[in-house]
Amino acid sequence: MKLALQALASAAAGIVFFAVLLCVPAGTIHYWQAWVFIAVFMIATMGPSMYLAIKRPEALARRMHGGPTAETRPVQQVAIWAILASVIATGVVSALDWRFGWSDVPTAVVILGNVVVAVSLLAAQWVVIQNNFAGASIAVEENQPVISTGLYGIVRHPMYICALIMMLATPPALGSYWGLVAVLLAVPALIARIFDEEKMLRVELPGYVEYTRKVRYRLLPYVW
Repeated sequence: MKLALQALASAAAGIVFFAVLLCVPAGTIHYWQAWVFIAVFMIATMGPSMYLAIKRPEALARRMHGGPTAETRPVQQVAIWAILASVIATGVVSALDWRFGWSDVPTAVVILGNVVVAVSLLAAQWVVIQNNFAGASIAVEENQPVISTGLYGIVRHPMYICALIMMLATPPALGSYWGLVAVLLAVPALIARIFDEEKMLRVELPGYVEYTRKVRYRLLPYVW
C-alpha cells in the first residue's frame, strides 16, 4: 500500500511538472495538446504501476529509485543529466513552437503522436514485467539473472528503445516538429549510457557476455 501511495504521489508530481513545463512557455493553460499528452502519459504509466505495486512491488521499487543521484557511475550521472536536459528542452521548444506557430501540425498527427507515446510507454512497462531487475538506475544485484526472452530476445536494451520512441513521438503529440531537434540532444547521452552499462554488465553479470553473442543488436535489429 505504501508503495502504491508513493507511485500516486509521483504521478501527481508528474502532472504538476508537465503542466508547468508546457503551459508556462506556451503562455496559456488553453494548450489542449499538452493536456492530452499529460493524460495519455499518466494513464499509460499509472495502470501498469498499480499492477506492479500489487503483483511485483520489488520491480516497482527499482523503477522508482532513479535519477542522477541514484547512479554510482560518473558516466551514468552525466548521461542522466543530459537526458533530463533534453526532456526539458523538448517540452519548452515544443510549447514555444505551438505558441508562435512555427510548425503546422495536423490534429491527426497529434493523435498519432499520442498513440505512439502510449504504446511505447506500455511496452516499457512490459519490459519491467519481463525483467524485474530492470531498475531506473544501473546496478547488478545478487542472484540477478540474464533475461534473454521476450523483448530481450530481439534487442539487448528494449527499455531504451521504448524511451527513445516515446521521446520522438512527444513533439508531434504536443503540436510541434521543432521539438524533435531537442530530442536529438539525448541520443549521444543514451549511447554513452548503453556503452557504459554494457561495460559494467560484461564484468559483473554472469552470462551477459554469452547473451551479447546470442542477441547482437543493442537498440535496432540489423542496425545497431
